Amino acid sequence: MKEVLVIGIGAGDPDHLTLQAVKAIAAADVFFVLDKGSGEGPEAHDLTRLRRDVIRTHAREPYRLVEARDPERDRTGDAYTEAVEDWRSRRADVYERLILDDLGDTETGAILVWGDPSLYDSTLAVLEDVLARGSARFGHTVIPGVSSVSALAARHRVSLTRVARPLHITTGRRLARAIADGTDRPGEPDEAGDVVVMLDAHCAFADIPGDADIDIYWGAYLGTPDEILISGRVGDVAERIRSTRAEARARKGWIMDTYLLRRAPEAGGRGGVRRV
Repeated sequence: MKEVLVIGIGAGDPDHLTLQAVKAIAAADVFFVLDKGSGEGPEAHDLTRLRRDVIRTHAREPYRLVEARDPERDRTGDAYTEAVEDWRSRRADVYERLILDDLGDTETGAILVWGDPSLYDSTLAVLEDVLARGSARFGHTVIPGVSSVSALAARHRVSLTRVARPLHITTGRRLARAIADGTDRPGEPDEAGDVVVMLDAHCAFADIPGDADIDIYWGAYLGTPDEILISGRVGDVAERIRSTRAEARARKGWIMDTYLLRRAPEAGGRGGVRRV
């Protein structure tokens, strides 16, 4: 039977690759790379290039690199969930065709996923969609990777979890909604625990009241030469993060960032800014 490997390759540092990931890359016959196209800007170019570098370094000849256009997602409408579901369905169309046409019956294909495939990535859901259609039969194996969340905590030298405290992982969109509603603000009430926020293009943290005793640990381009780290009380560093983020995005043309929010009295290491 055909086999598909979904390989987590880490947050950006080539050294984030685990030994299991290196072995999986070496075992693959075909690598599927979804290219966003030249019109998608420098982010698409940079991320595709980094994937190719990983393949070139660790794959074993002979292998094939099969590229396909990644479907565009509608980011303009208010129906966010419906737009994502439509995008995933069209992605499933692409992977279904690739597996049927470009993967031999006894071959192993590989899909390289940033961070960890289980955290805010659509690949596993898309492959399940393909399998449910019944036209393409294949087994699939998931190789975990170093997530941006793990990399963030490591670079700030903090633990993601604390004794008797929950950890909540959410999106900037949902954090903004919670702040606007005045409910479940980070650190208030106690049951809210610590909060990791991803996919926050609009800097929702900046709307947290300035007198809130909450620390933020923020990082962008984690694991890359452009990495930026800022930490401190959110009311003190929110504008610094926002301006730094805007400058970095303008300079590179894209940005990937995430952050941890937690009650300040139990957090340490405030006020730092580091570029690595």
